[in-house]
Amino acid sequence: MCLGIPGRIVAVTDEHRMMALAEVSGVRREVNVACILDGAIEDLLGEWALIHVGFAMARIDPDEAAKTLQALQDLGEAQEAAEAMAEGAKALEGQG
Repeated sequence: MCLGIPGRIVAVTDEHRMMALAEVSGVRREVNVACILDGAIEDLLGEWALIHVGFAMARIDPDEAAKTLQALQDLGEAQEAAEAMAEGAKALEGQG
């Protein structure tokens, strides 16, 4: 499954290579911003973008970023609950 994760552009790292630092859930990664660059690269500072495999694929507004991050967090929590239930079921059946 291909999934873009919202990230906020926090720094320009190499203007000529169109590279910037994006913060994704507290983790900073260098990303290529060529797909979303439509002016000066410094204008991207503070902007939200969907990040996928090292590329900022599309700009998104802060509300959309917050909703997407919440949905991803909820999915993670749901997955953890499902895994805990599966482990509990295995233990009850004597498999775990």
